[in-house]
Amino acid sequence: MHKPLPTSTASFRNIINSGYLYIDKTRFIYDLIKHGNSAYFLSRPRRFGKSLWVSTLEQLFLGHRELFKGLWIDSSDYEWEVHPVVRLDFNLEPVRTVDELNESLGIYLDEIAELYGINLLDGPYYRKFRRLIQKLATEKQVIILIDEYDKPMIDNLNNLDDAIKIRDALKSFYGVIKSMDEYIRLAFLTGVSKFSKVGVFSELNHLSDLTMNTDFATAVGLTEQEILDNFPEYITMMAQREGVNEDLLLSKMQQWYDGFAFAPEAENVYNTFSTLNFFYHKRFSNFWFESGTPTFLIEILKRSEFELSLLDEIKIGETAFSTYELDDLDIIPLLYQTGYLTIKHYDREHQLYTLSYPNQEVEKSFKIWLLGNYSYAKRGLSDATIGQLVDALKMQELDRFFKILTVFFANIPYDLQLNYEKYYQTIFYLIFMMMGFRIDAEVETNDGRIDAVIELATRIYLFEFKLNKSAEEAMAQIKQHRYYQKYQLRGKPIICIGANFDTKTRTVDDWDKKEVPA
Repeated sequence: MHKPLPTSTASFRNIINSGYLYIDKTRFIYDLIKHGNSAYFLSRPRRFGKSLWVSTLEQLFLGHRELFKGLWIDSSDYEWEVHPVVRLDFNLEPVRTVDELNESLGIYLDEIAELYGINLLDGPYYRKFRRLIQKLATEKQVIILIDEYDKPMIDNLNNLDDAIKIRDALKSFYGVIKSMDEYIRLAFLTGVSKFSKVGVFSELNHLSDLTMNTDFATAVGLTEQEILDNFPEYITMMAQREGVNEDLLLSKMQQWYDGFAFAPEAENVYNTFSTLNFFYHKRFSNFWFESGTPTFLIEILKRSEFELSLLDEIKIGETAFSTYELDDLDIIPLLYQTGYLTIKHYDREHQLYTLSYPNQEVEKSFKIWLLGNYSYAKRGLSDATIGQLVDALKMQELDRFFKILTVFFANIPYDLQLNYEKYYQTIFYLIFMMMGFRIDAEVETNDGRIDAVIELATRIYLFEFKLNKSAEEAMAQIKQHRYYQKYQLRGKPIICIGANFDTKTRTVDDWDKKEVPA
């Protein structure tokens, strides 16, 4: 009988005591402890198993060996010394201001002190933190575990002044760990973002960063071998439900949930949250994406006027991963750290990384989410409307196609303080990408560029869009540059469409069509 799946808990104690399936990662924990460093940091996207790591370390250092029976570390030479543990989890309470952060930290520290029978004097949080560590370390060095260290900052990125004040407060708080180093056996911090050491970690410069360490690249997430070893009954069950053999099921799972790489030349891992929920709910769906997307990402993308088509494959250098600061956020490293992009290739000679979407779940969901936020259309409506656009093109009903298209533009605010042309181009790009055909947006030809190419089984559509101009100008550009020549050897009729979008009426108010024979 297969073990139940821990889809709603990240507590190591609960998972073991309740008989849930636990993927044994204790070898990595052993390696971490035996390395000899006293402070570590690990950045990973949300819902990837960071909190379970923190929970496992807590139970290990509290000496609860019975929970580890049968796991890798239980048969190792680990000495099972008991240490006092200070564990802080910034997931527990929302923080909107630096005053709320100070209050929360003071309460957390008082509660931990009470567990150990210690009375902390009134004072600022950093003074309480120092006193707590000193009092706890009278017999054994202390373990410091901090989960989601950056959440108070990330939750306030839309209010940069507050985010910076919170960062400065956390800088002082984390600086205590460095000053108390002689009292600390191990400090382990996790988070989503990897801020540069001159920022929040400037006072904690002895941290060993595991974020892009190849030895720890699979410490969270699931390797394919771990899936084969731990989910055999679930794989058999799902293959039967899907009506395919197990190899085909695993291939589809790879497309949906695999593809995350957290270090150069490292093995890919599956998204833990999505994989568990896939087996639990017995269907393919966008589980990780639907569990919550940071709203600040869309605002940064809009403000930066970033060319979204570049996300399909983009190259960045080594230094891009270490220059991340609140007041100078670079969207590419940010998308990588939050899990929307991942490493697809590493050029060792030039230290260049090629990034792209990790898998189908992330790519499709991210583009639907972006389309809804850029066009202000409801996401459920967006999905249905995309299907209607596809049908209209298949039936060659271009009047209906352009009428449906206006749904995505109807609710855009008139006072939008952004580059209109770039903004509308982004929406057109997302719409065409989501239609699911072979699509080349902004395709290069021998003579100029064309906005979009959609290739169907029986014909090819070439689109040239203008903004606040005319369909005549769009069609003239197609004719002048002979965009269709590149496609004439495909053996299909080519339908050239020039269209103008009017930003006042929010409609394609004029379009023209010319068919080029095969």
